[in-house]
Amino acid sequence: MMGTIGRELKVFSGTAHPAFARRVCSELGIELSRAKHFRFSDGEIGLSIEESVRGADVFVVQPTCNPVNENLVELLIMIDALKRASAYRINVVIPYFGYARQDRKTKPRDPISAKLMANLLTEAGATRVISADLHAGQIQGFFDIPVDHLYAAPVIAGYIREKNLNNPMVVAPDIGGVKMVHGYSEMLGCELAVVAKQRKGAKDVETITVVGDVKGHDVVMIDDLTTTAGTLCSAAEVLKERGANNVYAAVSHAPLADFALERLKKSPIKELIVTDTVPMPDISGFPITVLSVSELLGQAISRIHNNESVTSLFRLQK
Repeated sequence: MMGTIGRELKVFSGTAHPAFARRVCSELGIELSRAKHFRFSDGEIGLSIEESVRGADVFVVQPTCNPVNENLVELLIMIDALKRASAYRINVVIPYFGYARQDRKTKPRDPISAKLMANLLTEAGATRVISADLHAGQIQGFFDIPVDHLYAAPVIAGYIREKNLNNPMVVAPDIGGVKMVHGYSEMLGCELAVVAKQRKGAKDVETITVVGDVKGHDVVMIDDLTTTAGTLCSAAEVLKERGANNVYAAVSHAPLADFALERLKKSPIKELIVTDTVPMPDISGFPITVLSVSELLGQAISRIHNNESVTSLFRLQK
């Protein structure tokens, strides 16, 4: 495949999070390309690409957040339209990849929906996927096209460092997050702990154990995703019981359900730190800090367009 240098760079957005796409374009110093989105009377998704993309290196920005199926189908239709309009390359930027939790069979006759999503995107005509903090890293292997898996850690860790917490410690709110939290502990040069849940007895009673001494520490729970805030809030209660000073939470993606805010308000969590990979509603009554990863995605797009390495984007900027 010939290089993309000299080819026009175009960035399009679906309707899932156009504000984020505009921020990415601002980082790139270009205008968001024009596309008209509409609905037919029966609810079908309609689309018209309103400028030439022939021979262009195209990037489509669309997180597959709520409503997941609507945003996914819209993305597939955009890819098809761009393919039929003779775009040279169709790079799909999915800051938040929906269906990522369904990455394996947990019992007989379960689907592996994340693999199905990969197949649909590839068959539609995507030539590359760029995403951030996939819920399951193995999803990269579900694609037969290149996948650039970026991490919000440099952005979130930078913010945590600036807070100058007292005796900071990072915590995995469940066993599955240990690897991610280990990376944060190395970036921030602090200790880590793990909140571990266990099932015991004939009645399957849940017990919670904290691996690590959190007493006297300002702790930051790190996770890739929260929708209900249930895991974070229950872990925060245990951390306070174990003597933690202040408890914070930081997640890459926060497509919060309606009841999650009420749960957070009743919890000991002092602040929830999230990124802008999904649109955040206007929230009052609880401190939520939204960090932008538009610069990170913008740099990735620029480097991919110019056939440059994206490895440096994984490092914490000191």
